[in-house]
Amino acid sequence: MGSMERVRLLPILVAVASIAAVCGPLGAQTVQLASPGAPPKVKMVHPVERSVPFALGDSGNVNTIAFLTVDQMSRKDTDLVADAESSINEHVGRIGLEFNQGKWSYQEVVCPALPNHLFLQFTRNNGTGDVSVFSASIPRNGEGRVRIIPIQLRGYSLFSPAPINAMTISAFNHIRGEEHFDSAPAWLGTGLCYAALAGGHPKAALAAKDIESEKFPEAMPALLEVPNHGGATVSFADVAATPHPMEWTMIFDGKGKLLKAAKKPAAMIPVKVIRPTPMVVKGNAMPQPAGTAQPGPGN
Repeated sequence: MGSMERVRLLPILVAVASIAAVCGPLGAQTVQLASPGAPPKVKMVHPVERSVPFALGDSGNVNTIAFLTVDQMSRKDTDLVADAESSINEHVGRIGLEFNQGKWSYQEVVCPALPNHLFLQFTRNNGTGDVSVFSASIPRNGEGRVRIIPIQLRGYSLFSPAPINAMTISAFNHIRGEEHFDSAPAWLGTGLCYAALAGGHPKAALAAKDIESEKFPEAMPALLEVPNHGGATVSFADVAATPHPMEWTMIFDGKGKLLKAAKKPAAMIPVKVIRPTPMVVKGNAMPQPAGTAQPGPGN
């Protein structure tokens, strides 16, 4: 190769060498960025479960339970009772509640949270210590069947106490299933309805909507707790229970199925009356400003 050709190739070689010098570090840098590094540290933060009080009027009349005498019932409901009488008699006879003995009376249990059922509470009162009670559920739309919830016979529970009895819970879940809900239930109203079918006349203590309307109830107000895994826990104090308020707790799954129920004496809210302490001023009277007239004798 001649000297002239070497001169012509020199700029080309210099340019190639420069490009290689520049691209080398860039390639190494690209590989370094692409290589996986240490995974970032992840800390799971679980939301805090909080109990939310039910306020007065949160769900209208859904959070109330009413008891109607036969005279107060609608003609439609009394006709429905008459149609279901033979079925009620048959189911009660299987349990041994002595429905054909003595004089029974009944009331309608108005439960707005379960509108597609007519609920009745039957009672036979033969005096102190000899009271028999059971509840009956009649589907209004014909979808379902008559169900009986035994509460007590001659003052004693036929099985375990009705409020926590597995049979009571099972019957209640079948009743709820016949309602065909497609959304979350009215939690407090559903809990109150269960308490009524288990033999109570529940009236829950509720929180006021605002501070101005706040009044201290006899017991803690009704609470709703929604766990992280779904479902709900409803607790309320039945302030109508005698001789003292009772606290109910019910655990539901995410579909509204009752899993567990408990009942115990309610914790009362302690109230202490604080009376004002009279203030006594000791020492000399404060000096009067200059020019102030002092009361004279006889004034």
